[in-house]
Amino acid sequence: MRLYIGEISTLVQLTTTIFQMKSELIDVNPMGIKAFKIKHLKTNRLIASFHFHELCELVWIEKSHGKRIVGDHIGNFEDNDLVLMGPDLPHIWQSHNILSSEDNEVAKSTVIYFPSDFILGLTDDQNILNLIEDLIKKAGRGLKFYGKTNQEVTLILKKLPQQKGIDKIISFLRVIDILSSSHEYEYLATIGFKNPYNEKDTNRINKVYQFLMKNFKRDINLKEVAELCNMTTNSFCRFFKDRSQKSLTQFINEIRIGHACKLLQNPEYSIAEVCYSSGYNNLTNFNKFFKQITGMSPSHYRMHLK
Repeated sequence: MRLYIGEISTLVQLTTTIFQMKSELIDVNPMGIKAFKIKHLKTNRLIASFHFHELCELVWIEKSHGKRIVGDHIGNFEDNDLVLMGPDLPHIWQSHNILSSEDNEVAKSTVIYFPSDFILGLTDDQNILNLIEDLIKKAGRGLKFYGKTNQEVTLILKKLPQQKGIDKIISFLRVIDILSSSHEYEYLATIGFKNPYNEKDTNRINKVYQFLMKNFKRDINLKEVAELCNMTTNSFCRFFKDRSQKSLTQFINEIRIGHACKLLQNPEYSIAEVCYSSGYNNLTNFNKFFKQITGMSPSHYRMHLK
């Protein structure tokens, strides 16, 4: 990859201060500068509003666990979760407790923002350009990296806080090089996902997502959710289905079953404990929805993990 010396002064804009995410399209690069931004977060819990913006975003969760929504994907994250997202892909991360009511662990994460054309201005090598363009295109659905790729990239990201100047630029370019050549990833959002949200939508849907991720363990009434958006139940159902491509019931069940999958990794929890801790009142419904969403029963899922 060949750097043009005259552009180096505008290649990087670094920040370690935490800014508050708005529940709307976020202008994280208002000056239009060809740069990348890095923020290192260290807090009690990861709580971010549902949002999207015009930049690519690489998220490394060094230490935390919880729920994430990327496009129409609902899933869990844990330590060393590494996800790359393309421009305008709606997302939210929110940490949570497992079965304990108190959790004093500190959450640590690193987030890197960069324009989709940032790397393209650094080289005229068509092979490299093709790799980068393909990476950005795939990141439009969100990419979760695992295996050796995850290990190599997170090792670089761990060293970023101590690096300065050109060393930080080189590390960032190395990360992009590793990701663009990797086959160790899985897509998050479905292949047909298109961002259906506008700024007004995200303010409403953020309230709903925050509420559901906080309250999924109890019975949730449709009316109380609709009231968050100042809508009738019928209007809300249409709105939610149009935007999320899921019914409210389906959405809640996916959150609950995702939570159950996390709990089943711990053999100390019985399947009954997992059932009731995931928001279900009886094992029959739990088994029914678990099999619908995962394709197997909770007991088979646990055996599969082993």
